[in-house]
Amino acid sequence: MTFFRFIFTKTFVKQLLFAIVALVILVFLLMLWLKSTTNHGDTIEVPNLAKMELDKVEETLEDLDLRYEVMDSANYNPDYPRYSVIEQVPKAGRFVKEDRKIYLALNPSGYAKIPVPNVVGITKRQGEPTLLATGFKIGKISTRPYIAKDEILELRYKGKKLKPGTKLEKTATIDLVIGDGKGSLRQGSNTTENNNDGE
Repeated sequence: MTFFRFIFTKTFVKQLLFAIVALVILVFLLMLWLKSTTNHGDTIEVPNLAKMELDKVEETLEDLDLRYEVMDSANYNPDYPRYSVIEQVPKAGRFVKEDRKIYLALNPSGYAKIPVPNVVGITKRQGEPTLLATGFKIGKISTRPYIAKDEILELRYKGKKLKPGTKLEKTATIDLVIGDGKGSLRQGSNTTENNNDGE
């Protein structure tokens, strides 16, 4: 019974109140410390870095106490300058903490190079979709005396004969030389330009 009498004494109540006040003060001080060390509520709006080159990006982010890291390059986009920011994470307008790292993808110097498919020996009707599906464009279509009409006899790039498998930049324009259906089995040397150029 001595313990129960003690908890109702003035001394115990006074010590209990002191302990509660000390705990409240301690929690308050802890909250203040956490707020100061984590910049609680203090955020920075991520700027729009699209089309900026790295030197400008560095200058912009440094002023805002933000950092950056370059990710793998994205697919080439002709609407963006070469080596400029084409994508960023977090996106512009988001709010982040100080010293946050912004991840960037840069626009490459041009389209990736891909091998030219072998369409020599098949018809223009078959070869054109293959070239277009691969990512190339069809340029001038010329004819040459040959017994098989519309058979693709040769590929050309910038006026020079092009071997299948050669790597060209995606979207490169390839010219076709096809048979006119009037020659012999042997491919002739004279080539006549067709008025129906590809797009």
